[in-house]
Amino acid sequence: METIKQKIIPHLRYNNDAKEAAEFYTSIFPASKIVNIDISHDSQAGDLHKVSFELWGEKFIAADAGPDFKFTPAISFMVNFDPLFFESSPSQEEAAIKKLDEIWEKLSEGGMVMMPVGEYPFSKRYGWIQDKYGLSWQLILTNPAGEARPPIISSLLFVGESCGHAEEALNYYLSIFKNSKQGNIVRYMAGQEPNKEGTIMFSDFMLENYWFSAMESAYDHKFTFNETKSFLVICDDPKEIDYYRENLYADSKYMQNGWFKDKFGISWQVISSDILRF
Repeated sequence: METIKQKIIPHLRYNNDAKEAAEFYTSIFPASKIVNIDISHDSQAGDLHKVSFELWGEKFIAADAGPDFKFTPAISFMVNFDPLFFESSPSQEEAAIKKLDEIWEKLSEGGMVMMPVGEYPFSKRYGWIQDKYGLSWQLILTNPAGEARPPIISSLLFVGESCGHAEEALNYYLSIFKNSKQGNIVRYMAGQEPNKEGTIMFSDFMLENYWFSAMESAYDHKFTFNETKSFLVICDDPKEIDYYRENLYADSKYMQNGWFKDKFGISWQVISSDILRF
């Protein structure tokens, strides 16, 4: 089977503990490894690390960036524990739950529980945790009867001024990115106030063969999107770089060196594959 190149890669900015965080994650997730470590020296901050690594087969980059960058729960990682991923001993579902609980316990060390692990209407096993580095994870037992999804996908939570714009955002991204498609959409119903009927409770979508989920909440959350987590768009030639910069840049705030926030507050970096260390 041909391996599909990952053209969108999450980029995480840490408070000078990127290497430690990457080593921690790769020690607890299956099929994970450190791929490359670059070190630069700063006269004040000391050695700064940029780490390329894989978790459950998905590519990530972590970089030291200093104390000004703090992760937001508005962008988390959804970890799908699909029973079909596991050997049937004694059953695939029991094996998936066991692995979910094992990883939950390790992510909980020094972290903060957002939603306790347990049974919910949408899953027999789910929990939302912020780890000791501040990064948020949603661990969920997946229904194997549904369409398959990768083990780890990026999850966007539209809150505050962004609430009500999730569907607009995903349609915007689907119109720009290639090799893309809409997945599931579950909408809020009447009686689920303060959320407005018809807005998105949960959805997922694929951009350049990379899966995202999107949700929105009208409750009074004390966080929103920020640039601590961004998405690298890996391009093979200058024409492709120009295409994504010109289209994603519409109505956005420019930052630097191809790094910018789009009109929904999501941060992107459009770069050449020549500079990627994977």
